[in-house]
Amino acid sequence: MSWHTRTMVSRRPSRKPGEWSRFGTHRRSETTDMLIGEVARRSGVSARMLRHYDRIGLVSPTARTSGHYRQYAEVDVERLLHVESLRSLGLSLAEVADALDSEAFASADLVERLAERARAQQSAATELVSRLDRIRASDPRDVADALRVIALIRGFDSVSASGRQRLALTLEKGDERDTAVLIEALLREDEPNVAGAVLWSLALIGDPAVPVLARELTSAHAQRRHRALEALLKIGTPRALASVARQTTHADPRVRARANIVGSMSGDIAVVAALVAQVAAGELDMEASDALEALASREGFTGELVRASTAVMAMTDADGRRRLVGMLACIPGPDVESVLQTLAADPESSVAIAARAHLGVRTERR
Repeated sequence: MSWHTRTMVSRRPSRKPGEWSRFGTHRRSETTDMLIGEVARRSGVSARMLRHYDRIGLVSPTARTSGHYRQYAEVDVERLLHVESLRSLGLSLAEVADALDSEAFASADLVERLAERARAQQSAATELVSRLDRIRASDPRDVADALRVIALIRGFDSVSASGRQRLALTLEKGDERDTAVLIEALLREDEPNVAGAVLWSLALIGDPAVPVLARELTSAHAQRRHRALEALLKIGTPRALASVARQTTHADPRVRARANIVGSMSGDIAVVAALVAQVAAGELDMEASDALEALASREGFTGELVRASTAVMAMTDADGRRRLVGMLACIPGPDVESVLQTLAADPESSVAIAARAHLGVRTERR
């Protein structure tokens, strides 16, 4: 037996013959107390840290030798292992002490603290990756260029909304190197005036921003989707508008509605039914009505409009039917009048009155 350990009768019930201790020491009916050097060697916790734990009362040895050396019993070592386990999960020493010593401390509190800490760490890591991605996407030509991008990122991270707005308005116009930073700034910005300034700067860059913005239309976050949509419409190039027009089956009603309207610009009557449904549902209904009016001269339009209107008015409420009346009133043709005549007999008086009024105006014009 080494000089720094001694065998003594255990203060707690002995283990069964042949049972192994946590440290792998074979135990029979007695326990081996250890001095600080042995605990440090076997546990991996430095002697300096063990002394610190003792000073703050976190892990104190049960006894001392006649020479005043710290003497750790099995219960002390077990507590040390609990401390190190909790520290490995990210708890501070104060939190560890609360968890081990406070009778009021609940395991649910511990789990929530750990979850909160993990979320904060994850958020910080995500933000770091985002910054690095933006720097890489800017394709800096040299260290000075990379530092310029870092300064731009920090500027848009400022807590001052006016500062962020000034930064967006003073950027060199149309610099493609700023694309990634501007897009991320736009998608995260909560202040409308700042977002408008960033959007203006981004629109000057044009098509180089389209691929990233188009991908953001599928984001799980509504604000990012809607800001990306707004930016693509602001850029307004054929490439930007085409990326919007492809979203006619999007799950987000706002994106889908705008895609139908943009799709109508090409003169494709395939969007007629979707536009009629938008009018009835009140989803960008004024813009949808204008788009339908613009398609009115297309071959096959009237038949498609009548079919869609007839189907929709059977399923929508009175407000929806009133909106249909207003849309149909702007589109010429006897087939359209037949739908208005049906609506003139609507059981909802406000719908019927509006339809009859529009029919009267059409008659007078003839």
